[in-house]
Amino acid sequence: MKFSRGLFGWFLVIALCVSVYLLLKMSNTTSSMLPISEVERLIRQGDVEKIWLEGDQVRGKIRGEARSYPQFFPQKIKDFRSETPTGWLQGPGTGRLLDLNNQSEHPAEVVAEYGQNVFISLFLPFIPWLLVFGFIYFFLFRQLRNSANGGGMLGNFGRSRHRITSKEHTNITFDDVAGIQEAKDEVMEIVEFLKNPKKFQRLGGRIPRGVLLVGEPGTGKTLLAKAIAGEADVPFFSISGSDFVEMFVGVGASRVRDLFKQAKDNAPCIIFLDEIDAVGRRRGSGFSSGGHDEREQTLNAILVEMDGFETNDQIIVCAATNRVDVLDPALTRPGRFDRQIHVPLPDVKGRFEILKVHSRKVKLGPNVDLLRLAKATPGFSGADLAAIINESALHATLANKEYIEQDDMEESRDKVRWGRARKSHVIDEKDKIATAYHEAGHAVVQFIEKDADPLHKVTIIPRGQSLGSTMGLPEKDRTNYSKRWCVAFMKVCFGGRIAEEMFCGDVNSGAYGDIRQASGIARKMIRDWGMSDHLGFVFYGEDESRSSFELGLGGKDYSEDTNRLIDGEIKALIDRLYAETKAILEANRDKVEAVARALLKYETIDGPDVDRLMRGENLTRPTVGDLLEREQKQRPMPPQAAPIDTGVQPGLGGGALPAPG
Repeated sequence: MKFSRGLFGWFLVIALCVSVYLLLKMSNTTSSMLPISEVERLIRQGDVEKIWLEGDQVRGKIRGEARSYPQFFPQKIKDFRSETPTGWLQGPGTGRLLDLNNQSEHPAEVVAEYGQNVFISLFLPFIPWLLVFGFIYFFLFRQLRNSANGGGMLGNFGRSRHRITSKEHTNITFDDVAGIQEAKDEVMEIVEFLKNPKKFQRLGGRIPRGVLLVGEPGTGKTLLAKAIAGEADVPFFSISGSDFVEMFVGVGASRVRDLFKQAKDNAPCIIFLDEIDAVGRRRGSGFSSGGHDEREQTLNAILVEMDGFETNDQIIVCAATNRVDVLDPALTRPGRFDRQIHVPLPDVKGRFEILKVHSRKVKLGPNVDLLRLAKATPGFSGADLAAIINESALHATLANKEYIEQDDMEESRDKVRWGRARKSHVIDEKDKIATAYHEAGHAVVQFIEKDADPLHKVTIIPRGQSLGSTMGLPEKDRTNYSKRWCVAFMKVCFGGRIAEEMFCGDVNSGAYGDIRQASGIARKMIRDWGMSDHLGFVFYGEDESRSSFELGLGGKDYSEDTNRLIDGEIKALIDRLYAETKAILEANRDKVEAVARALLKYETIDGPDVDRLMRGENLTRPTVGDLLEREQKQRPMPPQAAPIDTGVQPGLGGGALPAPG
């Protein structure tokens, strides 16, 4: 439970601690009481070391015991008190104890403490009532008082959980946003609207009510919103779409009303709704129980509040999502979200600018070429590029380097794209050979297919979840996919499984990812992109903008005959390309053999190495084992030490290959 930070909250804590202490003391007292006869016997024998007379209690300590008895006997002696502080000791009961103590050979020390526990005795009965009234005040009256401020009967559950950010509390400005210049320019206009509203109202224009940031994950939508808070001298209310909905009915709508109420009280201001698709999905898109849909009521509250803006309110609602296709049309229409700002993946120039921004706080070496890294990272988002810079700094730190080198950048790029290399992972020799032929099949097909992406690197070092990788990097940013590229990509996917079957005589589950990718591309080509001659220029994919009631119980707007025709087209396309890929590898069997042997020897080869192998040349660069052996020979050997025969021939790396199967 979270107590109030005021005086009343501290009073409750102190009262609770005092009551617990007194209750423990009373329980200890009850278990330590002695009858009057036992007390008189102990006093006669001189076994009592000290006697305390405190109000209506008589306490004593027996000689030789560490503990004292809080009460010698249960009888009350307050009836024998007089009005004077010392006269009460002359009562009949107390006088008998004092007479026995004086007659003892070893009398106890008597200490009179008049009135010490009178306040505690009076205060103790009221403590439980104070605690009861304190809890009633905290949980009932205070929550009802908060409900009068817009929270409803649920109290703080109905209050908005937004965070207020101002220019003084953020260090992000538009200088920290790079790679999305057009989106940044539109957002800068919003800041100008808020700073100089009369400038735009001079010709009759009005400030836009809402701005929707749309883009892939990691492209910088939230960063743009933070830059607005850093540039505008207005309050910035930020909240996530998932913060509106709770398990209680009506909480989401209550929080929406509370958020907009506070925004109007602090106008001009900006409201930022992150991941608005959590509450802004199309209404009526699924089966409902027929009673109450909390998400739809929250969306209705947002629609009503955005319609209730006046021209002079000076409140701008900024929202971000990567699923604009599932949003309700009433939310995205002009008048609510007047602008949709697309935040795309950065191009080469944008990636170069982003890398420069993120490399400000790290130490770069003289050989680092950010432009080269930008060209080698097509399809990377701003978040991916930030991760590359951070990973390269960590990699250089672990290697005890003084600054980041280009090799650290290259390794970090591969790590972000394909996963971390597991060099210490022990692989069975048979699996290693199968992986080498699998990756060799990919590499040969990708090298031969001119419409495929250029080959970057081939490795049999486990990276991420895969035992090997064939990495390709596009020469340019791809905004759409041609049919030739899709066909070439599917052939590259088939090359690994076909090479395993040709040279190892068996197949395994390692082609699981290739099968999924090839099947996904084939399905997109046939159903979504109209690349089938039999089906024609018709869309048969899943339309998430249409509800299941519009499509029927089957969830499709075409017949079963058409469904069987689609399945047949997908199967025919995959079978045809699989046969063509097998013919390519059969015609280049020696090339696959050469690449596989090179992989087993060097474990990693790059694109130029594959080019030389495809031309029939041999790779002459030394392996890691050769370098270690050369360094060991250069070291002076200690006297009376002979080299150890390990039985391993230098330069074989993975060992001799079996005959092709």
